[in-house]
Amino acid sequence: MTFHDVRFPDDISYGASGGPGYNTDVITVKSGKERRNANWAMGRCSWDVSTGLKNQADLDKLIAFFRARLGKAYAFRFKDWTDYRMARQQVASGDGIATAFQLVKAYTDDGGYQVSRDITKPVESTVQIWLGDAPQASGWACDPLSGIVTFAAAPAAGAVIEASCQFDVPARFDTDQMKASIEAHEVFTWGSVLVIEVKE
Repeated sequence: MTFHDVRFPDDISYGASGGPGYNTDVITVKSGKERRNANWAMGRCSWDVSTGLKNQADLDKLIAFFRARLGKAYAFRFKDWTDYRMARQQVASGDGIATAFQLVKAYTDDGGYQVSRDITKPVESTVQIWLGDAPQASGWACDPLSGIVTFAAAPAAGAVIEASCQFDVPARFDTDQMKASIEAHEVFTWGSVLVIEVKE
């Protein structure tokens, strides 16, 4: 496995800076007009966690976490404090046959444009499911490593499946080399410490 089911320290990620990014080719023709090509259908998040380091204890914690992941080698859970909750929303409709459904979060702006994002690392204890507007206390299970909800019996055709949860992002360090610099006793600096989302 190249994924460790452990979360990056919350007290450091809370101060991280970053968010989703995209990859777009922009070509400007002689007239000055542009042609734009979106290479990614979904954004890929990245964060600089160095902004979350506050003291020596945080640095010690980060060093231990970095060593345990062998730098870039192993991915982990990361809590993006700007986007870690999915309010109750429809994730699928039953067809009377399928029993497994992916958790999906939809993002809709005021203009009605919408994109969807697979939630692959839900926080298991926070997942709630509704079927046909009725809360489901049992009869289903959610895999915390894939975000797939499996029902014991297939939901009826047309039945609306809704969910809410908190979730993490699968991520990894974007460096194999630590660059911490000790300036004085318990006074340190470390340039950017990049963490990047892993697309599964």
